[in-house]
Amino acid sequence: MVKDVSHKWEFKARFRRHAFGWKSQPAITRIKQAVTEIKQAAKKAPVLAAEGAVLFLERVSPALAHVDSSSGAIGTAVNHAISELVPLIASAPVDAATRDAWLERLWDAYQADDIPYIESLGHHWGTLCAAPEVASAWADRLIGTVRLAWSPSPDLRGFFKGTTNCLSALVAAGRHDDVLALLELAPYRMWHDRQYGVKALAAQGRTEEALRYAEAERNDSPYAVARACEALLLAEGRAEEAYQRHGLLANQGGTYLATFRAVARKYPHKAAGEVLADLVHSTPGEEGKWFAAAKDAGLYEEALGLARQTPCDPKTLTRAAQAFAKTQPAFALEAGLLALHWLVQGHGYEVTSLDVCDAYRATCEAAEQQGASAGARARIRALLAEGGPGRDFVAGALTRELAS
Repeated sequence: MVKDVSHKWEFKARFRRHAFGWKSQPAITRIKQAVTEIKQAAKKAPVLAAEGAVLFLERVSPALAHVDSSSGAIGTAVNHAISELVPLIASAPVDAATRDAWLERLWDAYQADDIPYIESLGHHWGTLCAAPEVASAWADRLIGTVRLAWSPSPDLRGFFKGTTNCLSALVAAGRHDDVLALLELAPYRMWHDRQYGVKALAAQGRTEEALRYAEAERNDSPYAVARACEALLLAEGRAEEAYQRHGLLANQGGTYLATFRAVARKYPHKAAGEVLADLVHSTPGEEGKWFAAAKDAGLYEEALGLARQTPCDPKTLTRAAQAFAKTQPAFALEAGLLALHWLVQGHGYEVTSLDVCDAYRATCEAAEQQGASAGARARIRALLAEGGPGRDFVAGALTRELAS
């Protein structure tokens, strides 16, 4: 077994049991530093780096026991770390004894992970085995307990913290029929488990069956199912079908703009305007929220049209007016006026008088570029005259500007 006991990992002292308090950000920073340290080592010493990765995964969950995980940020950081470290462990050129020892250590850490933080490690188990015969041996070790946990007898049935590991190992071992047979025993149909049936069918070239198998679970995990189906179709070169059936749902981002960019990037054969129109159609009543996406694509008229239909964040509109006052003054003028319109209508998150003044100044600057200052001021007065829930607040913020 190859092990450099003389190497001193900086992260080791930082990831002792209960090392962190309740704040998540210090822990997230340390996780990122640890991953960077291990990846740096991998450039010259891949076996040492893999040993460090195993050590980190053993220590991370106990170290985070007191961290507030309610926001999900710390869990996301750990999952990202696992995704980056698993390939280092799997690809390390080591003998069978070393690999077996690593797997035993990771299995013990996985079983002791009560919160849990390294739960996603189970999905990587087949990859960690690094060879079909190793994966098959682990599947044989676990499959009996899975069958027992999924017994039709309520007296025998229970939860086994190793089911995912078993399914992952079966797929990696190429035992696809065993995967499908085992899943038929499951008392509940959950995408968490059924995704391995999709992988087994796909590995056998049974793409259509895999698609039907996945789509049957769309009510359980619609986004994950869409991503799996999209990947199957794209792998077969069926890009248009992938777009039409799953592309929009599979590429949901944290914002409307991020979603648009993700879809447009994955499907470059689709015109930006078509992608935008399809996304807008998929979210009726939220047209204004796609303003930034349309602007980002250079679809200025479409952006303004969307912002007129339903509420759009006034701050987003103001930033657009500021950014385009000189290059696209006509667009900037209308964006600024729309910012004021939605402020008058009472929209905007934590709006202050400064936000109102920013929108006003951006509008006036764009109007000056077009020689339309008087007309813009008249339109602003008309907005106030029309009234709305935020009318008095906006008028109060602009008292000095409108008096001049």
